[in-house]
Amino acid sequence: MEFVFSEKCLDYRAPGHPENPERVKLMVDFLEKKGAVFVEPKICRERDLKLIHTPGHIEKVKNNSFSDPDCPNYKNIYFYARLAAGAAIKAAEKERFSLMRPPGHHAGPDYVKGFCYFNNIALAVEKTGRPTLIIDFDGHHGNGTQDIFMGRQDITYMSLHKNIFPGTGLRIQDNCYNHRFQKEPKEKNYLEVMNRFLKKITSERNFEQIAVSAGFDGFARDPLASLGLQSSSYYKIGRMIGKLGCPVFAVLEGGYVAEHMGENVYNFVQGLEGNKESGPL
Repeated sequence: MEFVFSEKCLDYRAPGHPENPERVKLMVDFLEKKGAVFVEPKICRERDLKLIHTPGHIEKVKNNSFSDPDCPNYKNIYFYARLAAGAAIKAAEKERFSLMRPPGHHAGPDYVKGFCYFNNIALAVEKTGRPTLIIDFDGHHGNGTQDIFMGRQDITYMSLHKNIFPGTGLRIQDNCYNHRFQKEPKEKNYLEVMNRFLKKITSERNFEQIAVSAGFDGFARDPLASLGLQSSSYYKIGRMIGKLGCPVFAVLEGGYVAEHMGENVYNFVQGLEGNKESGPL
């Protein structure tokens, strides 16, 4: 899988903030050594942002007039957020993996939340116009993605997450298939739940592509959302998704154990592409 990435996304930071550029830089350096191919994104047009966000929300991000304790009012955040959104669109066009920041799955139609300003994956899905299964394996529930697509017959949202921030995703609701782990599961339990959900969804819903909100904060020892997963777990998750036989693109969400981010992403892609010979690192 090719990756969408621009070093421009490393240019902003807030002191002490967990969503920092180092985690992405280490990840990209690791993948580069593995022979990864990187494609530059284009900035998302404002008219495309309006596909999923209200004009008022877009103006607030543009003017830095929003307020959220987890979303700093970075200088030029409107540019960085639009670049990440544009990268997600490019990933969807060619079945690639966007490695940009800021992430997006907590951003709703008219609000910023949880490090997210625009909802990258929701925008990319809406832009394709194709019936889509969104698989969100970030350790936090993608409340923004759910709010954007709730009730849609052409979009199915699935999330496996921990009983923590933002406190949403309590149950299966309409087209949103949620499982909230009350405590850190073992890998076997996690994969069993994912397999059960995928079987249920494929028997009940139709889709032509899969979009993955790829958050790696379920990795063991992650300070924000550990689900006890190992690097090899992401290979197994990738294999499970790849076996569904649909076009797949992915967008980076969380993941805060910086030294393991590259390995986790690499294993996920290896599994997704069915590389049995190499297997997980």
